[in-house]
Amino acid sequence: MVDKPHFLATMPRGMWYRQTALIRLRERLGEPDITPAHRLDRMTAGVLVFVRDSACRGAYQMLFQNRQAVKIYECLAPCRPISGPRFGTIMQVEPPRPFPLLRRSHITKEHGTMAAFEEPGLANAETLIERGDLCFPPAGGRWREAPEGGPHPGNHPICRYTLHPRTGKTHQLRVHMNSLGLPIVGDDFYPRIQTRPYDDFSQPLQLVARVLRFTDPITGEKREFVSRVPLKI
Repeated sequence: MVDKPHFLATMPRGMWYRQTALIRLRERLGEPDITPAHRLDRMTAGVLVFVRDSACRGAYQMLFQNRQAVKIYECLAPCRPISGPRFGTIMQVEPPRPFPLLRRSHITKEHGTMAAFEEPGLANAETLIERGDLCFPPAGGRWREAPEGGPHPGNHPICRYTLHPRTGKTHQLRVHMNSLGLPIVGDDFYPRIQTRPYDDFSQPLQLVARVLRFTDPITGEKREFVSRVPLKI
């Protein structure tokens, strides 16, 4: 397991080759057969599992393809009433409380396009969303770690959300949060694509794959990995 930072791709793609988690790990350990069991996109940080033994590769990859691994993400996003999405459904899990809620929709990602989108159709993406504690940016506007002292009057409210994806569509969590009017802090794709220099690392997407749990397909042991990458405001 590695704790992947923001801005590091999982595998070589396009202009990214050596500066990827896979190639860094292969070079550091001198093991050219290392393969990822699953993927995180370049902007998302957190828990990422690799397989060292090629004979075991299929068992671990099937674990993720068959959705037998439990994934828990955390993000920072605005703390405000949700907006009604154009497509899909929202179900309050504990009415009349607005959260937690279950967001379901049909997400499409077309080849050659940067952003995914929602459209009418049978739901293929499902996320359980919980809202947690409040975090606030300081008056200077620079992001920092969430203070323990609570909210500060006059600052725009930001909340910590816990996301439980029940499916694994491309950009699912980012699309679902944005569709509720709660775009994730630092997201340069949703609600609109923002062009930044490739070497601009000043505004990381505040989304972390925080916890990963599964039953090891080889040993039968219960495994849990937790990311230490902080969410910062």
